[in-house]
Amino acid sequence: MQWWNDLISWLTSDEAQSTLFTGAVLFVAVLAAGLLAAWIASAAVRRVVDQRDREVKTAAIAALIDAATEASVWNSLTPQEQVLADRTVGQADIQVRLLPIRGSDVAANWAAHQLHELKRASATFGYQLDPAVVEFRDRMLDWQRHPSRARKQFQNDLVRWRTQRQEPEQAAIEEQDAWVAEQHHERYRSATEIAPNATPTTAPTPTQAYTEPLAQSDEARA
Repeated sequence: MQWWNDLISWLTSDEAQSTLFTGAVLFVAVLAAGLLAAWIASAAVRRVVDQRDREVKTAAIAALIDAATEASVWNSLTPQEQVLADRTVGQADIQVRLLPIRGSDVAANWAAHQLHELKRASATFGYQLDPAVVEFRDRMLDWQRHPSRARKQFQNDLVRWRTQRQEPEQAAIEEQDAWVAEQHHERYRSATEIAPNATPTTAPTPTQAYTEPLAQSDEARA
């Protein structure tokens, strides 16, 4: 118990006050420095993550806008170009849905519907597609700047399209789309087919006999 009494007496002495005060100041300083360093690191990581999300969002929106331009001339693309365009749209759609932004799935559904309508309209002669592509671009850029406001507008459009959809007419539209796609593939298939009766026209080239050395040998015998 003697060491405990010595400790208590030292803590209550005037000499220990300055030591304890210095230790407390150092402890608070170290704690504040650690908390400040953790806050700075967290803010830096948050900025990096936000910048990456903005870059992914910008790339996905740019891919969807480019896909809208291709969808406006969908009927004039080759089947191979259509496959590549669909793959690009699929990747951009997944990137948009995986964004940590509220309503990103609503924006992806709206873009998918509009791209489908642009593809259908590309087979209709006389349809002005430039305003539709410009509207698609402006709406997607507005969603990038104001996600909350654009999400409400996208949701209203989706609800309105769902209420206007009628099953008999939708079945007829799907049959028409399938017929247009079949005609498109038949047109490009007929352009790339090779005639089955085609035969090669190459023949061996005749050569001329070389008789000059023989004539010289006959003269030498004479």
